[in-house]
Amino acid sequence: MAKARKPTSASSRRSKGTARSQSKSQKKKTFPPPPPSQRGGVELVDPLVQAQLKVYDEALALFHQQKFARAKQELEKVLEGPSKELADRARMHLKIAEQRMKPSHEQNPRTADEHYQRGVAMMNIGRWDDARESLDKARKAAPKADHIHYALAALDCLTGEADSALANLKVAIQLRPENRYHARNDEDFAFLQEDPRFTELLYPEKDGTAG
Repeated sequence: MAKARKPTSASSRRSKGTARSQSKSQKKKTFPPPPPSQRGGVELVDPLVQAQLKVYDEALALFHQQKFARAKQELEKVLEGPSKELADRARMHLKIAEQRMKPSHEQNPRTADEHYQRGVAMMNIGRWDDARESLDKARKAAPKADHIHYALAALDCLTGEADSALANLKVAIQLRPENRYHARNDEDFAFLQEDPRFTELLYPEKDGTAG
């Protein structure tokens, strides 16, 4: 009679190994979710942030190609996006683009109008001291230019100098009465809205006087 054969030690090890591997495969491992995708510290989960980043990349490409006017337009769009980090980066490049866009004469102004143009450009990027220096030079070169006095009045408002703003605006109106109507709708003069002297200057008809 044939004897039943016992499994060899090798086959026994294989069967035990197979059983262990099957039991392991039945236990599914759980992993924590991956962190949000980032690029340079900016999270890319929000589709609005992704769109903002795309515009920023396009603007940066234009900037490096020295197409500053088009880059400026795209960078301004980035400022409207939800990511503060991207907006801050865009703002930095925007200031550089605006500086590079200026004609050479604005870098070294000579005439009253060139000083004026530079002063306004400095106001637009928040460089108040440089703006005042240029506008003061423009006023000295052309003391009867109403638009220079008007710009100085606006700058005074932006820097919180009410008395100086009213004095400059008064001169601008005396030189050109139309400036009274411009100032009524100019948001740069919001600082003076609650000042009764500002109301008297812009609306002289209310108390029967003329400017």
